[in-house]
Amino acid sequence: MASAMARQPKRSGRCLCGAVTFDMEPAEQHFDACHCGMCRRWAGGPALTVKAAVPPDITGATEIAVYKSSDWGERHFCRKCGTHLFVAAPAFDYFGVSMGALDDPSGLDFKLEIFVDCKPSSYDFANDTTRLTEAQFLEMVAGSAQKD
Repeated sequence: MASAMARQPKRSGRCLCGAVTFDMEPAEQHFDACHCGMCRRWAGGPALTVKAAVPPDITGATEIAVYKSSDWGERHFCRKCGTHLFVAAPAFDYFGVSMGALDDPSGLDFKLEIFVDCKPSSYDFANDTTRLTEAQFLEMVAGSAQKD
């Protein structure tokens, strides 16, 4: 994963109450949006995440609760304040950090939107992104899982 790519500068982050802090290395300098129903319900809108090259270095890990939201997905949040911190899909080697938990998200480009066919018609992003439907995204991750 990160070994084949240039190392990215680390970024710090925390939950709202400060019980959980972390340092993470982005896999690339971009973030993505997920419009699936679970992410929208969890985040109150599309989930904006940055893929981590490796799991973050976490202080206060005992304050993190994990909710297994599907057969392949987990959502990590602060037990004290409820801040959405991470989304993980271990079967797909994915660990995403919530953009809102980063201390400084500047310099990250908006690259990909997934589950665009599940997005409500009441909003659209103006950015020029790659847009994948649910079927296209699931086909892509199934293909990458088979390569490993």
